[in-house]
Amino acid sequence: MIIGIPKEIKISENRVGMTEAGAHQLTKEGHTVYVEKDAGIGSGISNQQYEKVGAKILDTKAEVYAKADMIVKVKEPLPDEYELMRENQILYTYLHLAAEAKLTKVLCERKVKAIAYETIQKEDGSLPLLTPMSEVAGRMATQIGAFYLQKDHGGKGILLGGVTGVKPAKVTIIGGGVVGTNAGKMALGLGADVTILDVNLSRLEYLDDVFQGRITTLYSNLQNIEQSTIESDLLIGGVLITGHKAPTLVSKKMVSAMKAGSVVVDVAVDQGGCIETCKPTSHQHPTYEVDGVIHYCVPNMPGVVSRTSTYALTNTTLKYASMLAAMGVEDAIAKDKALFKGLNVYNGYVCYEPVARDLGMEYRPYQQ
Repeated sequence: MIIGIPKEIKISENRVGMTEAGAHQLTKEGHTVYVEKDAGIGSGISNQQYEKVGAKILDTKAEVYAKADMIVKVKEPLPDEYELMRENQILYTYLHLAAEAKLTKVLCERKVKAIAYETIQKEDGSLPLLTPMSEVAGRMATQIGAFYLQKDHGGKGILLGGVTGVKPAKVTIIGGGVVGTNAGKMALGLGADVTILDVNLSRLEYLDDVFQGRITTLYSNLQNIEQSTIESDLLIGGVLITGHKAPTLVSKKMVSAMKAGSVVVDVAVDQGGCIETCKPTSHQHPTYEVDGVIHYCVPNMPGVVSRTSTYALTNTTLKYASMLAAMGVEDAIAKDKALFKGLNVYNGYVCYEPVARDLGMEYRPYQQ
């Protein structure tokens, strides 16, 4: 199969769809890999490194799309790429279609075979391709929150861990999944007073155990969310319902009740956000204020720690890229149930029910 790796064009997105090691593996398996010129530069991978392992460099994005049977990316295609996609081309990337009505329609119109990293799901419910970037984003959320709590960045002037004789900052994390756990690890490591809320009592028991009682775990209901939010110096949103738009759990009223200089980081913003006052920002203009509360809502947070993120991502995406390249979509998803759940658009229709439901589009299950 001919595989194309285009350069990402989202603002400050420095990741690339595949490392040179991934390209090497695919060429060894007999596939042709085309990489857009300088696609890997932001992750510290040169054109020469790709060429050394057998990949071929093309000057333009249009050439990559024109030649490739399968496009491997990091982020969803942007409008400048819509016209480049063609019928029966495989698109393998993060899509988050529940928050992308226009892109979903384009994929249907152009009859692209679209596979979303974030909905590939194992039988135990885990999301293997979302996990590494959720780990990165969770850890970054705490790091970024600590940065904006500084007075010179508009915050309260609070050190996350406090010092002897001075209280630490209060960090509230909504969602105890991969994002929340990693945000909690970082916050606890810095000495903060950490609370994690979740609706899954088994998950809360697990967190209580692994953190050895050093964090507060609360059941996620309206009262607990409101009280914890108001008391927070740093509020982190890390809620995910696979394939769906994120539920709004923190209202504007709650945010307005936070003290001026508090910080909100909504990691769920790429799925619509779980905090009512959140709207997508960019790495160039990452923050805004609502009633004196600083909001950081960048959808592609891991894009600025691109070296770490790109290698972590290829570690998990390569297995399925190899299957798709060897067998094609139809045979690959027939063989692997987890990959089957990644198929979001096929033959002009949405075939992943949560996306169809959230967007009010026709759902047509995949039939071989």
